[in-house]
Amino acid sequence: CGLLLSAGRSAWCHFGWYMCSLSLFHYSEYLVTAINNPRSLSLDSFLLNHSFEYNLAALSSWVEFTLEKLLFPELKQITWLSTVGLLMVIFGDCLRKAAMLTAGSNFNHIVQNEKSDTHTLVTSGVYGWFRHPSYVGWFYWSIGTQVLLCNPICVVGYALASWRFFRERIEEEEITLIHFFGEEYLEYKRKVPSGLPFIKGVKVEL
Repeated sequence: CGLLLSAGRSAWCHFGWYMCSLSLFHYSEYLVTAINNPRSLSLDSFLLNHSFEYNLAALSSWVEFTLEKLLFPELKQITWLSTVGLLMVIFGDCLRKAAMLTAGSNFNHIVQNEKSDTHTLVTSGVYGWFRHPSYVGWFYWSIGTQVLLCNPICVVGYALASWRFFRERIEEEEITLIHFFGEEYLEYKRKVPSGLPFIKGVKVEL
């Protein structure tokens, strides 16, 4: 359906781009998990049931796009802005998948509370740029979908909601990583930024 809409010349063309981006994101989450860590593979790996809030956010973006298309059709025909959003989506998704592939079997959609025998601290590749490249990718992917749709309300809403979610998720994850790897992770944390604006991760009392 996304490809069919993308082939048209109406304002729905950009919604077609969005549908293709959304489908590719969720399918590739499953595919990369199948490659990296097949033991943890399940239908949940598609992330379609990520959370009630995630589904509500998606529904909100569809409603905003439809209403604004009816009331302000010219707002949905800003091709250069939709193209910027598409580039954000591509960058974000590629960064996230690069992080998943680099982490290999260390990557899991669920924060792990127990260290396995094969669990190692990954600091190479995109993890040399950011401590949490998969979250950085998802952050810009999510905002990019709303830039693509020219949804001004959801751009702000997605940015704030995603920032808050990842701030809390990063703090939770870093407590676990410090417990797993101790000084090795603290040294890595000092050298490499989180990658997300104004998020420094868990504070460590010395």
